[in-house]
Amino acid sequence: MENKTLVLDLVEWIARKPRPYEEVMESWRTSCPRFPIWEDAIDQGLIAKVCENGCVVVQVTPAGRAFLSAERP
Repeated sequence: MENKTLVLDLVEWIARKPRPYEEVMESWRTSCPRFPIWEDAIDQGLIAKVCENGCVVVQVTPAGRAFLSAERP
């Protein structure tokens, strides 16, 4: 996986609490390169967009939690 450290940072940040999709995009807007990091995390199944109470939120998947456990025990 390319950009492993940045993907790990993104997953760890989202693991603290599910984040609104807009917040994730805004917060990672200045992170270079944002979209490859986002796409890597989505493609690897580490994070997912879900609908909660009519809002789109981003949360860590079970695979993402396993990734965090393996990389930052």
